[in-house]
Amino acid sequence: MRWALSLLAAAGLVAVLVIGLTQAGDGAETPDAGSAAEFNLERAREHLRGSPAPLAALHEQSNRLLGGGTAAFDKRLRKLRGYPVVVNKWASWCGPCRAELPILQKVATERGREIAFVGVNARDKRPAAISFSDDFPTPYPSYEDADEKIALALKVPANFPATVLVDAKGRMVFTKQGGYATSRDLEADIDKHLGG
Repeated sequence: MRWALSLLAAAGLVAVLVIGLTQAGDGAETPDAGSAAEFNLERAREHLRGSPAPLAALHEQSNRLLGGGTAAFDKRLRKLRGYPVVVNKWASWCGPCRAELPILQKVATERGREIAFVGVNARDKRPAAISFSDDFPTPYPSYEDADEKIALALKVPANFPATVLVDAKGRMVFTKQGGYATSRDLEADIDKHLGG
């Protein structure tokens, strides 16, 4: 009899835990489902095919780490005039950067035909950044910024990650310190500050 009561109590406890865990997620906003491992760069490139030339040039360099410092970065921003730009500062050693990457992958793929996305890899070592990019590919390139000269020119805060929104006229209109928790948050900032 004691054995049967113990078994019944254990089964009841498991049922309560399962129901509780199932209901705990109801109605609550959770970070975007999926992971970088589920992101398919070739599928993203296919989706972005047919973009206007300045944006298509970005997509052709997707997931590459570009050199050239501030001169190359400024030249790219000049070529992107007429399009809003989302600039994301990241580093391979940054946990929150890793957490927000699926959000950037998703939004850059969905909106990359009308909005430019560019990464800035700051305070990092090239081999580590390349390894990170292999694990977390993006449908846009990043510029190397080991000494943070690009970030300083953009007045990006020292913390990681950080995102700067640049309007179609080349003006910095918004800076977000820290990572985005959901794609909805990033899209809301794009729509509010860049006229999405």
